[in-house]
Amino acid sequence: MEYLEKVNLWKNNPNLEENLRKELDAMSENDLKEAFTNDLEFGTGGLRGILGAGTNRMNIYIVAKATLGFGRYLLTQSDVAGARGVAIAHDNRHQSKEFARMSAEVLSSLGFRVFLFEELRPTPELSFAVRHFNCIGGIMITASHNPKEYNGYKIYDETGCQLVPKEADKVIAEINKIEDYFNIETSLNHELIHYIGKEVDEVYINEIKKIILRPNLNKDFKLVYTPLHGTGQVFAPQVLQSEGYDVVPLACQMTNDPDFSGVKTSNPENKEAYDEAIDLAKEIGAKIVLATDPDADRLGIAVEHNGEYVLFTGNQTAALILDYILKTRKELNTLPSDGYVFTTNVSSTLPEAIAKNYGMKVEITLTGFKFIGEKAREMEAGKGTYVFGFEESYGCLVSDCVRDKDSIQAILMLCETAAYYREKGMDLVDALNAIYEEYGYYKEGIANINLAGLEGAAKIKRIMEFFRTTDIALKGFKILAKDDVKLGVHKDYETDKASKIDLPSSNVIKYYLNDNMWFVLRPSGTEPKLKVYYGVKGETQAAADEKLAALSKEVLSIVELIK
Repeated sequence: MEYLEKVNLWKNNPNLEENLRKELDAMSENDLKEAFTNDLEFGTGGLRGILGAGTNRMNIYIVAKATLGFGRYLLTQSDVAGARGVAIAHDNRHQSKEFARMSAEVLSSLGFRVFLFEELRPTPELSFAVRHFNCIGGIMITASHNPKEYNGYKIYDETGCQLVPKEADKVIAEINKIEDYFNIETSLNHELIHYIGKEVDEVYINEIKKIILRPNLNKDFKLVYTPLHGTGQVFAPQVLQSEGYDVVPLACQMTNDPDFSGVKTSNPENKEAYDEAIDLAKEIGAKIVLATDPDADRLGIAVEHNGEYVLFTGNQTAALILDYILKTRKELNTLPSDGYVFTTNVSSTLPEAIAKNYGMKVEITLTGFKFIGEKAREMEAGKGTYVFGFEESYGCLVSDCVRDKDSIQAILMLCETAAYYREKGMDLVDALNAIYEEYGYYKEGIANINLAGLEGAAKIKRIMEFFRTTDIALKGFKILAKDDVKLGVHKDYETDKASKIDLPSSNVIKYYLNDNMWFVLRPSGTEPKLKVYYGVKGETQAAADEKLAALSKEVLSIVELIK
């Protein structure tokens, strides 16, 4: 259907929500093209888009359509799908609660029991709740760390794991069958909707506290915590306080504010997200600042070191936590002989080196924690023992009682790691430097190339096609091999031989370089941008910094030439 046909369909709908009609009437021709030419697609994080009118926007009609398609898919998975039900939660964003309620009404009208959290809850708790209630699936209304103009929709399978592509494709097929998304039934069986309050919180918290390895460490240091207005405020500070940590929540960001008015950015990957929290930390002498993103699946930290607050990357935090877990479990004689650590093909290879040093097997997945959740399911089936999983974008999972990233688990283990090293007279920067001394100085970087709109999407396509079809050369680096994950091909440049990649097809290209260096090109699945990831290793910090700067400069110079 052409975009103007879709526009007319919306404009001619007599029951169109009034706020959407006003927005539609005010849209320019270019606005209409952006909002209606494409339909929102499932990416690494399900549906995610700007709020507003249109098929390429997040609104109640798109949510109802997605939920009907998801419900129909679930009915094909089990004869008792409806009786098992679906768990639904939401974050603090504009219309999140309305989207959650709409999803519940669509599903109940299909005959599903629904376990609907009354108030905002973290994504990892929703993942936990799916198995706690023995549900057939789950829905989380969130746009994670995106700006306030966005909202999103994540779907989960019966294990609390986001749907992997082969299953998501089945949902998409069901969604695409729905033509009249303005008149989806939402009025039936509301008695099947069960409102959930704090009763799940206690069960979830008690379960994740089982990851604690050294409960009796000295915790004589202050922490500052901010949820960045998001769902972490529900119980993250209380969990820390219950374990004896001296944590001070940042009051101005401990509010359920969909405009994120007390913070410069809702993304803990951005240094400006910490400004207000670091100011408080300086005032009270806190040693660590903890920041969780709005749906509380990711953790960012800043550590006081020699009078300055040092921000850690997700890769560095994961390396610290993993090294501590493996070291401690070895000392406690609880390290499994069949243990597995999971990472992604855009993440640091330092945790991989650490894991192998302790005899752990390492498996590499695509970006998206659903792939690590899928691996956890394989462990449950008897392949091995899940020990740890992480991805570079500030997400990790210690206990697979949850099948998604879990910042509450990460907070507990990070603070325990800090307490352990503090007893040795070290802070977390010292601890990270000790790891570098042992394994080498690993350094990673990422370039986010923002390319919004239809023109931006077309340029991303041209860039990826160039790297896919052209044998590039780098002046200061030797290309050893290349993965084209979309085509499923690994090419070894030294032998000129090709082999098959054991990963799902995805629009990702990875280059392997000399001296354990690499870079990856990957269009974001949740934002209008091309991401370029880099990884290097040096004998010193300065050498690693120099290599990273040189590699980034060369790769981006090629990208910039593509018009």
